[in-house]
Amino acid sequence: MQKYFRKTAKIGLILVYLVIIAGAVVRMTGSGMGCPDWPKCFGYYIPPTDAETLQWQKNRDFEQGQVIIYNETLKVANGYFTTTDTYNSDNWDEYTKHDYAIFNVSHTWVEYINRLCGALAGLATLILAVFSFSYWKKQKLITILSWLVVFGMGFQAWLGATVVYSVLEPVKITVHMVMALVIVAILLFIIYKTSIDNKIKNIASKKIQLLFIVSLIATLLQVVLGTQVRQYIDHQSDIYGEFAKEQWLNNPTIQFYIHRSFSILVTLLNLYLAFYIYKFKLGFRKIKWVLILLAIEILSGITMYYLDFPFGSQALHLVIASLLFGVQFYLILETIKANQSLKTL
Repeated sequence: MQKYFRKTAKIGLILVYLVIIAGAVVRMTGSGMGCPDWPKCFGYYIPPTDAETLQWQKNRDFEQGQVIIYNETLKVANGYFTTTDTYNSDNWDEYTKHDYAIFNVSHTWVEYINRLCGALAGLATLILAVFSFSYWKKQKLITILSWLVVFGMGFQAWLGATVVYSVLEPVKITVHMVMALVIVAILLFIIYKTSIDNKIKNIASKKIQLLFIVSLIATLLQVVLGTQVRQYIDHQSDIYGEFAKEQWLNNPTIQFYIHRSFSILVTLLNLYLAFYIYKFKLGFRKIKWVLILLAIEILSGITMYYLDFPFGSQALHLVIASLLFGVQFYLILETIKANQSLKTL
C-alpha cells in the first residue's frame, strides 16, 4: 500500500484545493444558501432543477424529509404520504434551523457541486488513512496524521453545515476557510515526510526559518482579514445589487484598510526573503512560486478595486491566497529538514 500512498495523498491535496476553488465560486456567485439544508439539498440527494418540484401539489407522493416552499417558508415532510386536494399541515414540519426559503436553480447546483467536491475529497482522505496503516510499524506519525485528516474533513463538513444553519455568519465562514488550510498543511506534511528524495539541496539557518514562519503567519492573517472584507462586500452587494459593483466599496470598514495596508508588509517581507535566498545562494527554489503567486494576488486585488470586481476576480484572489499558503508551508518543511541535516554534519 505504500506504493500508492503518496500518490493518494497528492490526489487528496488536489481535491481539497478543488473544494477551496468550488467554495470560492460559491461565494463569488452568492450561492452559499443554494442548499438551505444539510447534508441533503432541499431534502433530495440530487437537488431539483425547477421551482415546481418544491411547490405543494395535489395528488403527489412525498417521502419523509423532502422539502417544499410553502407561504415563503420551508416545510419538511414528516412521513410518506400522498397529498389530497387541500394542504394538510399535519403532514409537514416547520424547518427550524433558519428562515431562509428561496430557490435559485443556479445557486442550488453551484452549492451542490461544492458539496460533491467535498465528498470526493473526504473519500480520498479516507482511502489515504486506510493505506497509512502500512506505515504504522516504522512511522506511526504518518498513520496518526492521515486519520487526523479524515477527522478534520468530518469537522470541516460539520462546519459547512453550521455555516448554512447560521445563514452565512462571517465568523463561521472564516473558521471554515482556516480549517481548510489546516487540512492542506497536514497533507503537505504527509507528502513531504514520505518523499523518497533525500538529497539536500537547500542551506538553512534559524534566521531563514523564522522569516518563513513569519511570512506564513502574515499570509494567514491576510486570509482571515480577507474573509472579513469579503463578508462586507457580500453585504454591500445585497444592498446595491450585483449590477452596481462600483458601489460595493463605498465607505469600507477598517478591516478593508488594514487588509490593503498589510498586503504591503507581506509583499516586502517576501521580497526580502527572496533577496536573502538569492544573495547567499541558499536554494529554496520554490520561493519563485511565492513571488509569482504574490504578484497574481496583488494584481487581482488591484483589479477588484479599480475595475469593480470583474467576473472571477474574487474567486481567483481567494484561491491564489490558499496556494500561496501551501507553498510557504512547504518551504518551512524544507528549512526544518535542511537545519536537521546541518546538525548531523
